[in-house]
Amino acid sequence: MGDICNGKTETSQQSHSPTTNSKRLDYISWHEYFMATAFLAAKRSKDPVTQVGACIVNEENKIVGIGYNGMPIGCNDDDFPWGKEGKETKHLYVCHAEMNAIVNKNSTSLNNCRMYVALFPCNECAKFVIQSGIREVIYMSDKYAYKRSTVASKKMFDAAGVKYWQYVPKNNKLIIDFSEINWTNMQQVPISPFKNNEEQL
Repeated sequence: MGDICNGKTETSQQSHSPTTNSKRLDYISWHEYFMATAFLAAKRSKDPVTQVGACIVNEENKIVGIGYNGMPIGCNDDDFPWGKEGKETKHLYVCHAEMNAIVNKNSTSLNNCRMYVALFPCNECAKFVIQSGIREVIYMSDKYAYKRSTVASKKMFDAAGVKYWQYVPKNNKLIIDFSEINWTNMQQVPISPFKNNEEQL
């Protein structure tokens, strides 16, 4: 069975033998692609404890917003606290990934979009999600389900008709290898007629 995303079915993660006339079948699914994009965005976060990313996708499976948790623009992240204890904590200042993805949108509208995010949104981010028109939230972890903020999020999502569900990946890891596409050593089928000429330039 392939993944179904907005009515589209695709088959992925199957073994294949590369030929000149057939496509490769071990490509990642839409859900893997968008959740992996959220996790990649999280790598930009400077939070020493929790790095979260969010990816917003429209009905055509096009990414329209990406964000990660970090300090607001203009607030030097060396001058503001990253700790969780004390009178002044990061919670007073940090913008969550969901908020940043929404304000960073490259589309005029987020109506009927869906959001991929590592952690279930807090109540403040849930407000942003609802107000922006996003209709579906796909999350990886609900480890804060016991918190009042998460309970409030679900209560608001249910009332507003925002669908939410937990994504369970088929693979625990997706490796990004920058050396994977090495033009000079890569095998091409068929061989490019211009490759040898360009190598001699």
